[in-house]
Amino acid sequence: MKRILLALTLTGLLQGCAVQMASTAVGVVAGTAIGVAKVPFQVGGAVVDVVSGD
Repeated sequence: MKRILLALTLTGLLQGCAVQMASTAVGVVAGTAIGVAKVPFQVGGAVVDVVSGD
């Protein structure tokens, strides 16, 4: 009985860990995608600044 309870407890903890890791991975991917999408605008803004002399 103790082993079954221990196995169920560990399974629950591992599932929580897996959910946390998956949500972290999704956050990293989303952050990277946003960062990559912002690069052309930042480069374009820098080019405009250089051309306009500001």
